Amino acid sequence: MKKITLKIWNKIDKFIKENNLISNKDKILIAVSGGPDSMLLLHYIHKKAKRDFAVFHLNHGIRKEAFKDEKIVKDYCKKNEIECVIERLDILRMAKDAKESLENFARKKRYELFLKYAEKYKCSLVLTAHNMDENIETVVLNLLRGKDIKGLCGIPVKRKLKGKIWVARPIMCLKKEEIIDYLKENKIKYAVDKTNYDTDYTRNWIRHKLIPMIESKQPNFGLHIIDISKQIRKMMSKAGSEKSNDREKGLENREERIG
Repeated sequence: MKKITLKIWNKIDKFIKENNLISNKDKILIAVSGGPDSMLLLHYIHKKAKRDFAVFHLNHGIRKEAFKDEKIVKDYCKKNEIECVIERLDILRMAKDAKESLENFARKKRYELFLKYAEKYKCSLVLTAHNMDENIETVVLNLLRGKDIKGLCGIPVKRKLKGKIWVARPIMCLKKEEIIDYLKENKIKYAVDKTNYDTDYTRNWIRHKLIPMIESKQPNFGLHIIDISKQIRKMMSKAGSEKSNDREKGLENREERIG
């Protein structure tokens, strides 16, 4: 067994178990862009988890390389006889027509399509390939933008999409460097989105400039951000439970008075 692969599989298995992300009954739809994160997730579910699943790929039509990304996903699925659905959209035009920012419109459209194909293939769970670094970046970005305390909780590891369909993120325990090492060890092709290196975008500036600068002085900065966001999430969850209990007690008291 390959050393890096075994280590990563054990890490993902533990994270899934700790966070109750996947049950034996779940049929899964994996969102695969062709990038390193989603190709690792696809390989893990295919080779290790060995569950009933289908693959969804959205070609946004934004970059010239978009069809190369699509081909990487299609080739992997074809070679391994995996059910794969491709959706092609002109997101730039659609966002302009809707008078929305490209980033927000693209995200909204992705989740609409996740729901569409989850329902079509009778999937109870959609998996996306957000990693630990993206979670750290999200917390830092929300802090810089002055978001409320919810923004400091980071990306939720699991949330309801609609009805009995959920979205889960099983590789948020992995850093980017671990993902790249895994792909190299298993000789898995993946796409590189050059726009992710454009530091004119705030998130990319945080990723490539701000966080490395802080970590040069405080190497565990990212891990501290993750720990703090977990603590905030727990506090908010506890506060929400207490509020819910108070509301239920209020209803009970009201029923007693009415009775």
